Amino acid sequence: MSPGWIDPSLFRDFQAEGTDAHRLCTIEDGWVERFGSDILISFKRVLARERLIQELKPWASTVLFTFGRIFARFVSRKSEERETPRLICGGPAENLQTIATERRLKFGIDFGAGFSPGLFPDQRENRSFVRHIAPKRLLNCFAYTCSFSVSAARVGATTLNIDLSKKSLARGRENFSLNSLPTTGHHFVADDVTTVLPRLARKGERFDVIILDPPTFSRSPGGKTFHVENDFEKLLVDAIELAERNSHILLSTNCSTLREQALEVMARYGLKAGRRAGTFHRPPPLPDFPQGTGASSIWLTLR
Repeated sequence: MSPGWIDPSLFRDFQAEGTDAHRLCTIEDGWVERFGSDILISFKRVLARERLIQELKPWASTVLFTFGRIFARFVSRKSEERETPRLICGGPAENLQTIATERRLKFGIDFGAGFSPGLFPDQRENRSFVRHIAPKRLLNCFAYTCSFSVSAARVGATTLNIDLSKKSLARGRENFSLNSLPTTGHHFVADDVTTVLPRLARKGERFDVIILDPPTFSRSPGGKTFHVENDFEKLLVDAIELAERNSHILLSTNCSTLREQALEVMARYGLKAGRRAGTFHRPPPLPDFPQGTGASSIWLTLR
């Protein structure tokens, strides 16, 4: 088996902990992820896609993994050009939705809903950290399908979820339901995060965990754009105004030009602007993601 595929012992570890959403293989121009029994191949070049398809079956046989459908998506350089994954193996009449688990929490997956199917495996340790610190009140910015909020709700938190997409927030409510979590005490706001945060500050709202995992680029219905390289710093400054003492803020991004060091510099600026003190914590490396792949993340703990 060629390098890049996770070894059988790691695969068994995922099975044992109740996780079936994770990376299976990473090569230079592509990667393979598992969501339940379904496979998603992401590729930058067709040759990479073909190689990963060819290697999947012999690798799966070595770990005794019986997979179902295979989907593939082309990873464009421009986020706005990314398309919905295509089914390349499996019954076309089947439902494009399925359920994946992460440390025994369930998340709805939809391969027909857009470029991303509903769960980012590279945020697994950050979601686990949320469960570990057991917040009372979590603010989930760019909430998408509310996976961080499900993690927080499982340990008793109330949550405020903000996202431009009503459909994503509806899927977030479904994720609560999948885990038998009531949505009482949880709010889902379809609006622009950058306008909501100052509004919350004026109302005197406070949170002990704030999730900042913005897209690299987005555009609101009114035409207002968000570019993570230009706008993350202001977003953080606004978030710090909403943070309780001894609270935690996650700074995370998939933007290749913003690695952990850049996030830390940004966080130091945010602390200075907000006249707050804080410390930094980096999540542990993910065993299924080679160094330099996946999202860059740091946690800021405010004093």
